[in-house]
Amino acid sequence: MNADKNTALLEILSYKRKRVEQLKESESVSDLHKKIISAPPIRDFLKAVYQPGRLRLIAELKKASPSAGMLRDPYRIPEDARSYEQGGAHALSILTEEKYFLGEVHHLREAKESVRLPILRKDFIIDPYQVYESRAYGADAILLIIGLLNDKTLAELFQLTHNLGMNALVEIHDTEELGRALRLGANIIGINSRNLRDLSVNRDVFRQLIPLIPKDKFIVAESGIRTKEDMDALKQAGANAALVGESLLRQPDLMAATKRLIAS
Repeated sequence: MNADKNTALLEILSYKRKRVEQLKESESVSDLHKKIISAPPIRDFLKAVYQPGRLRLIAELKKASPSAGMLRDPYRIPEDARSYEQGGAHALSILTEEKYFLGEVHHLREAKESVRLPILRKDFIIDPYQVYESRAYGADAILLIIGLLNDKTLAELFQLTHNLGMNALVEIHDTEELGRALRLGANIIGINSRNLRDLSVNRDVFRQLIPLIPKDKFIVAESGIRTKEDMDALKQAGANAALVGESLLRQPDLMAATKRLIAS
């Protein structure tokens, strides 16, 4: 990770490393393998969110975030997941980080049992243990944030994800990270307009990076997406899907808000 990452992000990563080591002691990789054997079949994340000429919605569930504070209270995974599905979302993103986003890994299973949509695990995934854990608890895809990983670890996590049958959404923020994603062979690339250093959102990041991405890649827009007009602009720019959380989660009626966002 670059030395200029902000203190808050360094704190999150320090906590995450310690947390992963604690989890290994309470539930071993061998234990996770046993759960994987009996886990529900993988749902095809890429197939669900890919339709040429259309912009698909990955709707996110998270209780809170460092930048936005509390987003949804009470936080009801089954009910909210079903509302997204009924509103027309094509996949779900579940935030599972415990301390700063108030998530839990078992939220993956709760969502998987509540809807027919594929489930993306969104977390700070830095260790192979978390990839096994994701599959064991029902994830169909995981987020890999390039800016947090060196090339060796990134390649290891990416390969393991595919070996377990899941898709990897590889997240980038600038041209250097895009180059790493392309060398990795990533076919699903997320452009996050949120700066990890100061948490600010700059939607010019998406417009600057998307022309540099080969046409055979599946492109997901992340952060700062609030309105149907935002969605239309992303479609025109060439996005294949949009990952939206905060603007939906602040609405009392998730189903209605989802329908408004994706109305054609």
